[in-house]
Amino acid sequence: MDASARTAEQTVEMGLAATEVTPPQLAEEEEGDMAEAMEHGYVPGLAGVPVTRSRISYIDGQKGILKLRGYAIEELAQKSTYEETAYLVLKGELPPQHELERFEEGLATHRPVEPAILEMMRFIPKAAHPMAALQMSIAAMGLFYPRRVDDEELNHDACCRLIAQVPTLVAAFHNVRQGKAPVAPRPDLRHAANFLYMLDGEVPEPLVERTFDVSLILHIEHTINASTFTAMVASSTLADPYGAMAAAVASLGGPLHGGANERVLKMLSEIGSPEHVEAAIDRKIAEKEVIFGMGHREYKTMDPRAPILKGMIKPLMERFGSTPLYDIAVEVERVAAQRLGERGVWPNVDYYSGILYDCMGIPTDLFTPVFAISRIAGWIAHWDEQIAHNRLFRPTQVYEGHDSRDYLPIELRA
Repeated sequence: MDASARTAEQTVEMGLAATEVTPPQLAEEEEGDMAEAMEHGYVPGLAGVPVTRSRISYIDGQKGILKLRGYAIEELAQKSTYEETAYLVLKGELPPQHELERFEEGLATHRPVEPAILEMMRFIPKAAHPMAALQMSIAAMGLFYPRRVDDEELNHDACCRLIAQVPTLVAAFHNVRQGKAPVAPRPDLRHAANFLYMLDGEVPEPLVERTFDVSLILHIEHTINASTFTAMVASSTLADPYGAMAAAVASLGGPLHGGANERVLKMLSEIGSPEHVEAAIDRKIAEKEVIFGMGHREYKTMDPRAPILKGMIKPLMERFGSTPLYDIAVEVERVAAQRLGERGVWPNVDYYSGILYDCMGIPTDLFTPVFAISRIAGWIAHWDEQIAHNRLFRPTQVYEGHDSRDYLPIELRA
């Protein structure tokens, strides 16, 4: 088995579910595979290959910078709301008050889901992963609404409808799989509060609402990751927004993209206590195991979103009680910095987000759907940018098969 195949198999066996992450223990092997591949004229995974021009977001992985339309993510997290940031990502500018109110009213209007789609959910197996249910539901939206990518007004409604309804769909399936009726959205609640309300029928406290709102801002857009590229490829065929977003959800649901924060919680639970961290991390490094939530394909320093998420955990613990996972996580971060910091391995956005969601009472298997709730605005922005200057994606390949073969009748085949 060659090195690249061995790396892929090893990663799948370990259950890696890391957003845009290259495990630090496999980085050197991957670099060797990349150099060998490029000698043959191709770049596996299109790593580092520009595939588009964009005005939406910018990353400087060496300096730990993330900007959305020129605004630093730290400033948006401190001063903005998800609705305001979504408008910025979609339109290119922060909205004036009247435009923001109009945008929020549009979201409120579109949040209710077609009753037939809710009825479809009742036939989904209760054990199905919520990401599969979300993919089906978004695709089903295309059955009920007009789908013409050459109609600007229809496109606007479709994009607004998707941002508004994805939280409703996630919360509805969460209730349906428990045998409960979906909780209808409330027009008086904002985007973050509405999702939390629809999970259990309880209006969240202001601290919880704001914490969740900031987490949505932090996940809203991150250049050309796998799910965004999937949305762009589908968009390049002039697929409608519903089809393109369903494709993006499928990509996010894959074990090498979304869901790393779930694995972080499991890893921290298995370590058990801060006293066991050094031995656990040394063993993982020695055995080339993945340290979930550590390292990133883009960042060679701290992911700028990670410290913001970390800083929001303590106020929640002070209000609702502490979790031992936080102390273990802080110690893992310290030990990993000592062992791997010089190699550019630091916490990414997934490292603390799972602990944060756990403190808010969000079920673990909803972590990746929450990612989709946020990222849908970024996907749509790239869909819109793609079709505005479209060229169908049609890459080529390095052919390594047979040159020419004669067809043998079946009775002569070995």
